[in-house]
Amino acid sequence: MQMQDLKGKTAIVTGGGQGIGRAISLRLAAEGCNVAIFDLRPEAAEETAAEARAKGVNVKVYGLDVADQGAVNAAVAAVETDLGPIWLLVNNAGWDKPSPFLSTDADLWNKIIAINLQGPLNLHKAVCPLMVERKGGRVVNIASDAARVGTSGEAVYSACKGGIIAFTKSMARELARSNVLLNAVCPGPTNTPMMASVLGTGEDAVKWKDAMVRGIPLKRMGEPEDYAGIVAFLASADAGFITGQTVSVSGGMNMI
Repeated sequence: MQMQDLKGKTAIVTGGGQGIGRAISLRLAAEGCNVAIFDLRPEAAEETAAEARAKGVNVKVYGLDVADQGAVNAAVAAVETDLGPIWLLVNNAGWDKPSPFLSTDADLWNKIIAINLQGPLNLHKAVCPLMVERKGGRVVNIASDAARVGTSGEAVYSACKGGIIAFTKSMARELARSNVLLNAVCPGPTNTPMMASVLGTGEDAVKWKDAMVRGIPLKRMGEPEDYAGIVAFLASADAGFITGQTVSVSGGMNMI
């Protein structure tokens, strides 16, 4: 099902070059959106952009670190000039290095927080005033089911994603009068490059993945494409009365 009202609108997808972000970028392009891909690795993101452009829309890659407020501000201003008024912001960029909390140090915490919490705050600060001025817009924050139930070895990451859920609800209240709607989507375990780097290779990786699958009622890992539809829906007119919500997309792993 296509969301016909998204045609011609402009969307930003952070971390849009690979994994879940890639699937979201391609789906939004298929819906007719012009897409700005914000990615730390712009060369890799260009492959996604080329595939998205084949759907007949304008797609541009902006290489930046979302934790850099100045770079974010400059890129957002460029998007408005290059692609038009921003209707949708998808905060998808994320990173983690799983390890028991007591074996980690502040340098790792700060990097995780900078990417997973500070980055989205930077994007909200740059984009939401434009939406408020135009009296309309959507934000979809990609959180994690780790925020809702906790995950061993990902305490700081889980804290950041929990913060994103709380921030989404608070901003949804603040911006409702301006018709700016914000919601959070929580993926479960997913076959992405980030997950592959976490699992590694070998027999232990296979055992860990099998254990995760056993805990999912639908008996499979998520795929990046599993999340693109809910993002497109939340960006569309069909979701015009939905704000401040948290939606788990995890095969039933956590029924909250």
